[in-house]
Amino acid sequence: MAIVKAFKGLRPPVEIAARLASRPYDVLNSDEARVEAQGNEYSLLRVTKAEIDLPVGTDEHSQAVYDKVVENFAMFKSNGWLVQDTEPKLYIYAQTMDGRTQYGIVGCTHVDDYFNNVIKKHELTRKDKEDDRMIHVNITNANVEPVFFAYPAHKEIDAIVEKIVGNEKPIYDFVAKEDGFGHKFWVINDKATIKRLEEIFEKEIPALYVADGHHRTAAAARVGQERKSKNPNHTGKEEYNYFMAVIFPDSQLKIIDYNRVVKDLNGLSEEEFLTKINDTFKVEKMGTEIYKPAKLHEFSMYLNHNWYRLTAKEGTYNDNDPIGVLDVTILSNNVLDKVLGIEDLRTSKRIDFVGGIRGLGELQRRVDNGEMKVAFALYPVSLEQLFNIADSGNIMPPKTTWFEPKLRSGLVVHELI
Repeated sequence: MAIVKAFKGLRPPVEIAARLASRPYDVLNSDEARVEAQGNEYSLLRVTKAEIDLPVGTDEHSQAVYDKVVENFAMFKSNGWLVQDTEPKLYIYAQTMDGRTQYGIVGCTHVDDYFNNVIKKHELTRKDKEDDRMIHVNITNANVEPVFFAYPAHKEIDAIVEKIVGNEKPIYDFVAKEDGFGHKFWVINDKATIKRLEEIFEKEIPALYVADGHHRTAAAARVGQERKSKNPNHTGKEEYNYFMAVIFPDSQLKIIDYNRVVKDLNGLSEEEFLTKINDTFKVEKMGTEIYKPAKLHEFSMYLNHNWYRLTAKEGTYNDNDPIGVLDVTILSNNVLDKVLGIEDLRTSKRIDFVGGIRGLGELQRRVDNGEMKVAFALYPVSLEQLFNIADSGNIMPPKTTWFEPKLRSGLVVHELI
């Protein structure tokens, strides 16, 4: 069963919370972060992407940047921009996008649960990215940014959350100017409620699932494991045994599409390419208007100013295989690898990935401007598919899931000391 624990969060004063909260470090490059934080001394990007306070072109993995991280984080605390709660709390974080709201419990999850697979993963991670986040956790002694988990919806947790958000005013309530998404945040002060939520997770929730933030999760768990190994007086109660997560019920979450654009047709003419994919797909020309896939095993393709509907033929996928049934697998096996010669999605320079939040117009734009030759849009993976794959110990192909909205960083921070 899953451990979720209250903690003494570091939080911003109400009057600066909206300006301090920032998008996650990995959805912005250095130039974009520099623009987003311009004129805003409170932006947490000055901690999560501290290169923005150094000369343009500074290597984001340099010692100078890590030194700036430490300096800026200390400044945020000394200036009273992040203030620690006096008692351990759980929190509720609500996000609203396109009229849909999801409510997550903010708490600390246990390092051991990551290694014993109570916290289940569905993606591979890269060691270099883990190492970078480990450095960040170690030098700040904190989980500055939360990770995004899901859990099987539970009626009593839903009822507790509904009661609190229905009867109490949120501490923070703002709409982010960058994307128009709404963010609300409640502090759970009642000790009996906190205790009951901890009990439900420990006794009734069998697993947590990493939705977004696999590298941050791995890094936080490795830091805890490393500190345990180096502490001869380890008791198991140290704060480094835990890391911060926002945990949402699966019933409220929605995965959006994660699409592909490819630079060339692997030496084929357009006619040869269409002939080859016709072996495994029913190919229908849909015209110049954007066409969006309507169901599993249906794809849309944009090529030479036209949209096509591709429907996978029977026998080209395996509905009884949690990986073989995925549309990303069908496309990878039958088009990207077999026809276009892209064998490794993680390393190939001929392919790029576009989150569905950008819309299918972004696929069309990148083909029309000559940057890419062909684009593919996929029907989104379901939470049920994600849970099935994680439960079976399998790993999804790269760039399969895209969750939106992203968690804002800075509404609460977990210190390891």
